[in-house]
Amino acid sequence: MTIYNLGSINIDHFYSVPRLPAPGETLAATAYSTGLGGKGANQSVAAALAGSDVIHIGAVGRDGAPTVARLRDFGVDCAHVIATDTPTAHAIINIDPKGENAIVIFPGANRNQSLSQLESAFSAASRGDILLLQNETDLQVEAAQIARAHGLRVIYSAAPFDAEAVRAVMPHVDLLVMNALEADQLARALKTPLADLPVSHLLITRGSRGATWRDQSTGAETDTPAFAVTPEDTTGAGDCFIGYAAAAMDQGLEPDAAMRLAAAASALQVTRRGTADAIPDRAEVDAFLAAQG
Repeated sequence: MTIYNLGSINIDHFYSVPRLPAPGETLAATAYSTGLGGKGANQSVAAALAGSDVIHIGAVGRDGAPTVARLRDFGVDCAHVIATDTPTAHAIINIDPKGENAIVIFPGANRNQSLSQLESAFSAASRGDILLLQNETDLQVEAAQIARAHGLRVIYSAAPFDAEAVRAVMPHVDLLVMNALEADQLARALKTPLADLPVSHLLITRGSRGATWRDQSTGAETDTPAFAVTPEDTTGAGDCFIGYAAAAMDQGLEPDAAMRLAAAASALQVTRRGTADAIPDRAEVDAFLAAQG
């Protein structure tokens, strides 16, 4: 099948800092680099490297050709990425020696998607394909509605977290993905226990404590532990996990196997600096899992 992704495309600016800056503090960075990023691009790269066919739907500015070229280098179909007069989105990422980060994002062209672009992309979709969504673009609800009308399964990452954005798209979502903090925020904002959220499945990621898949109709939960590694940079680890999990679902794996594959991929990813450029390919992940026994 095919994974479609209405997703952000960013130019990431990485600054290595001795510690994350406090309010009003100025710090000198010890290193600087740039790379491809954005939650959408990261997830597309992860799914493509995991072995799935991926079509990215997105927007960049006139300055965005190198980012689109890099996305293609990873094997992502970019025929439905449009160029706009708004600058390409970018992120400023501060990373401390323990791999923790603080990020500021300029959304730029990510908020310039078009309905005709969506209709064109989904015109070739097949029932059972997957749509990935995150909260870094506009037209999330419209994309989910069109995708469901074409018989696609919709996976929504509730990040960056906004309760109203989740509320709006949730009626059209099959799998809702959140980290533990976002899940708690959503339950409080909607005054609804997680067990009562109106989606078929939940996937809660917990960083170094693994992840939980919940079937909302039966209440059955599947827990997957994280692999113990020494992190260099945790930026994009959640995106790597989600992209690999979506690819595993696309390839017919059950939730426990899908999450184990995704956990291995994100474990490798955090041992490297960068976002999309740090995501491992399937051969690396399979070798890592084989070494685990």
